[in-house]
Amino acid sequence: MEIEERVKVVLARVLDNGVTAEEIGPEADLVEQYGLDSLQTITFLLAIEDEFDLELDYPSLQLDDLRSVRQFSTFVARLAAPVQ
Repeated sequence: MEIEERVKVVLARVLDNGVTAEEIGPEADLVEQYGLDSLQTITFLLAIEDEFDLELDYPSLQLDDLRSVRQFSTFVARLAAPVQ
């Protein structure tokens, strides 16, 4: 499963409001469209760390990285990429 699809699955699980991963659009605003509040955002970020077995680089995480599934997936992909 691609990173973006895995992020959608985690987001749907955190939202827990009946929205499925398939219904989440790649460009949808996580806060404005899905109503991700501060507690859900923290839960989402921790769940992403568990899903990808990584630690998010919080100092470099910008609000714009959380604007959409696609933008956040790009951020996660940079962290999940193997070091060469």
